[in-house]
Amino acid sequence: MKIQGPIGVFDSGYGGLTVLKELTKQLPDHDFIYFGDNARAPYGNRSFDVVYEFTLEAVKFLFNQGCPLVILACNTASAKALRTIQQKDLPLMAPNNRVLGVIRPSAEVLGELTKSGHVGVIGTTGTIASDSYPIELHKFAPNTEVHQHACPIWVPLIENQLHLHSAGRQFIQEDIALLMAKNKAIDTILLACTHYPVLHAQIEALVGPGVNVIPQGPIVAKKLKAYLQAHPEMEARLSKKADLAFFSSESTAVFNEKAAYFLGREVTAKHHSF
Repeated sequence: MKIQGPIGVFDSGYGGLTVLKELTKQLPDHDFIYFGDNARAPYGNRSFDVVYEFTLEAVKFLFNQGCPLVILACNTASAKALRTIQQKDLPLMAPNNRVLGVIRPSAEVLGELTKSGHVGVIGTTGTIASDSYPIELHKFAPNTEVHQHACPIWVPLIENQLHLHSAGRQFIQEDIALLMAKNKAIDTILLACTHYPVLHAQIEALVGPGVNVIPQGPIVAKKLKAYLQAHPEMEARLSKKADLAFFSSESTAVFNEKAAYFLGREVTAKHHSF
């Protein structure tokens, strides 16, 4: 009998929990392990080499926990580390395992969601600087124009719940205004950081009903479900007891409190540090 294991979900912080929430809706019987490298977050302003090193460590940890499949529920890690891990590391350390990201699934559908052909992408400095979204979107919707804007302060605002304060709201309003000023035809905005769905309603109120604001969680979850249907050999390696486990490189007390805010339920994590 084949050894089965959970799906690993990794993020540098807490934002990946918004993806995990959607994954459990689409795949309610599957087991998941979430690992947040919260002690070393945020990744957004770190170099490519550092993000790659940290992400590879996290992937190895999740493989060691028995995960045959790992989702990088982090745009920065997906932009700066995924391809190298897939091409260089996986063939050597675990050729039958898989590591998937959040950028390609989002790019595959983004062109279908815009009527004007102008989409806005907001994310961390690292994600925006990588140009991953314009590059990927060009493959699927070459006539769609991408207008990007980095929001480096949003992750700390969200993780400290300062987005609800007047000063935090002002920062968010200014960033959205800067994005929308790039082209008046923008009719779709992708929240290209998994923290940003916390701001979904706030951003919708700022841009009005004529602009579609897209979180990644539902897209990634539907794409993963389709991936598993297309790859029954991987599906057969996944355990299905509806179990959820959490690990963090931060203090578990801190993680449990903040994770509960993102998930809307109590969380009990174990500590893991490198």
